[in-house]
Amino acid sequence: MAEFQEGAPCWVDAMFSDVEGAKEFYADVLGWTFGEASTEYGNYTQAYSDGKAVAAVVPPMPGGDAPSQWCLYFASPDAAATAEKIKAAGGELVMDPMQVGTFGTMLIAKEPSGAVFGVWQPGEHKGFEKQNEPGAFAWAEVFSRDVAKPDAFLPKVFPYETQQMDLGDAPEAAGMDFKIFSLGGKDQPVLGRMNMGEEFPPEIPSYIQIYFAVPDCDAAVEKTKARGGKLHFGPMDSPFGRFAAVADPQGAAFAVIDLSTTSGEMPKFT
Repeated sequence: MAEFQEGAPCWVDAMFSDVEGAKEFYADVLGWTFGEASTEYGNYTQAYSDGKAVAAVVPPMPGGDAPSQWCLYFASPDAAATAEKIKAAGGELVMDPMQVGTFGTMLIAKEPSGAVFGVWQPGEHKGFEKQNEPGAFAWAEVFSRDVAKPDAFLPKVFPYETQQMDLGDAPEAAGMDFKIFSLGGKDQPVLGRMNMGEEFPPEIPSYIQIYFAVPDCDAAVEKTKARGGKLHFGPMDSPFGRFAAVADPQGAAFAVIDLSTTSGEMPKFT
């Protein structure tokens, strides 16, 4: 399996107070199966799609009461060096680099506008074994209330090239500000960045939205609601796929996207 480029999204996980409930929900909505809980590592449990590792779920640390949320990890060849770049660029380390047995080394950080993310230096665990297919990670976007901060921060930490979406004069684009970050050429985007407008309640902080691919967006939304989750936005057609923003019953937000159902012309980037 190929190594992930530095700065490429390589893994996702989430903490749930009700891990068994989370497993039942994602098994239904995304078709996941789950491995055995690793008691040595806080009952960390990997999720699989078609037998390939795609994510993990874990209960909170003893005494922890953090809300359930998905965390995106970016690949790094040297987590300690990336930690220094994060601090130098104005970010904050939430958890210092920590070696996880022979699997790799992780850290958790915040970019300056407040979105939380992880960094993963691979050992035996390389990251996603499947991407851009139903049941697996497809895309991620930083949603920020102060886009100048992640725009300046991210290219200082990872070797990104950036492009701004040219929205033209379309009325539906009024107030929209979208940028992409690419690795190895501007035709290889790995991350988006969207401004948070007035439609976002003020209590919602900056965050990273993770998109999981599904064979049918509308069916995934109906399963989400039937299981006690919530629909926040959509379903909506786009040139990238039909997508919707949802949350699971424990409040962890994510998005589902049918990559095979596209509509409209691809936007231009400058």
